[in-house]
Amino acid sequence: MKIIKKSIKKDELIPLAQKYFGNLVKAVVDVERKIIALDAELHADLEALLLENNSKQKDLWGINLYPMQPKNEMIEFDSMINIRPSQNNRSRNVKNLKIREKIKKIIKKIILN
Repeated sequence: MKIIKKSIKKDELIPLAQKYFGNLVKAVVDVERKIIALDAELHADLEALLLENNSKQKDLWGINLYPMQPKNEMIEFDSMINIRPSQNNRSRNVKNLKIREKIKKIIKKIILN
């Protein structure tokens, strides 16, 4: 598991994908601090890592990254950690479009082609 604060190349995600699932990397994005945790079997482990490193629960959203897909098709907004009735998110998907846009901007800035 690692926290990414600066940019990495998209190709660096391929070995991480192959390590656990073959074609995807689980990631958790802190939308306020604009950082990403990745390289774990569970989103919950990444969430815990970020919480231990001063992130706030309300700012953390789980996604899946598909590094072999075109960048505009790389993000899947699906994770059990996203179920948050207190934030009006009652599904595994990130429903709030503003939060989705924040996540996309962070991914675009941190993960380079």
